[in-house]
Amino acid sequence: MKKILFCMAACAVLALCMTGCSSQQTFEEGSYSSAGEEVRAVTVDVSDREVLIGASADGQVRIEYSESEKEYYDISLSQEGELTMTLVLDKQWTDFIGTKPAIEDRTIRLYLPDGLLSSLKVTTTNEEIVLSPLSVAGSVALDSNGGDVRFERVLVGTEASFAAKNGNIAGSLVGGWDDFAISCTVKKGESNLPESKPGGEKSLAVDCNNGDIAIEFV
Repeated sequence: MKKILFCMAACAVLALCMTGCSSQQTFEEGSYSSAGEEVRAVTVDVSDREVLIGASADGQVRIEYSESEKEYYDISLSQEGELTMTLVLDKQWTDFIGTKPAIEDRTIRLYLPDGLLSSLKVTTTNEEIVLSPLSVAGSVALDSNGGDVRFERVLVGTEASFAAKNGNIAGSLVGGWDDFAISCTVKKGESNLPESKPGGEKSLAVDCNNGDIAIEFV
């Protein structure tokens, strides 16, 4: 009898959390902006967030996002010009039970000046990273654990690195086949790239686990 009552109580607590815990958060829209010439590198390190990246129309660096009292961002610009954005979770264990916040509250929109950055690095989990046409003077690194990595007509100055687990990697790089030295690893998926190709002034590293790779040169 005691075991039955205990199980009933546990189920009641679980049901309460599943229906009520996630609704306790109130998300509000936020934004960050900085003059493009002040920012030399951008690093975004988040989880459970979709990250959409594109060129800014005015040469400014702008970030649009939503945050709550329990899920918010630490955004800082160093004296060396490195802009970092990290997700801060201030939660109790019960806050992790139930449904996720709506996707619009878990989407980051990043607008960057074309051709100025020496480094762009974005890491997320369980959602995709989408990079629209953009030129980066140095390197680009995109990594999603649990989502797709997609990009279109990206021009890199030195190197490109793409990684995905349980997701696909697909897109196009500006330049020719001979411009890149290629290193490619794929597990449980298909790829249109060779495992290795020497030569090229730039480097391309691709790592995909349980997904497909399809990259074109344009």
